[in-house]
Amino acid sequence: MASTAESSHRSEASVAELIKQLSEQSSRLARQEVELAKAELAIKGKRAGVGAGMFGGAGVFGFYALGALTAAAVLALATAVTAWLAALIVTVVLAVIAGILALGGKREVAQATPPVPEQAAESVKEDVQWAKTRARSARR
Repeated sequence: MASTAESSHRSEASVAELIKQLSEQSSRLARQEVELAKAELAIKGKRAGVGAGMFGGAGVFGFYALGALTAAAVLALATAVTAWLAALIVTVVLAVIAGILALGGKREVAQATPPVPEQAAESVKEDVQWAKTRARSARR
């Protein structure tokens, strides 16, 4: 009879210990998931910033291209010498630079969206599924 009471006390103690461990591990896991989400959002924020900067650069070079095109049109109308051709070449070069920057900016912004920590969210889903599976198997 004493051994039954002793084993019952041990099983209660181990259940309490298991609950304590579960609580500690759950807290640690939650903190780690939050840290993962922060890191992922920081990376996506940096990419969005780079993409926005590239769009800004594209706007500046596009503005210069428009100015150079205007100068080329004025020179072409004012005289029929080769000065307008030089201005037109500069315009084309600036327009190409603007196009390259715009495409690069678009790519960077696309990689940064949606601004959701996808890896952390997937990891949390896996953790919840794992906990559900463990809870079901513990009931059996």
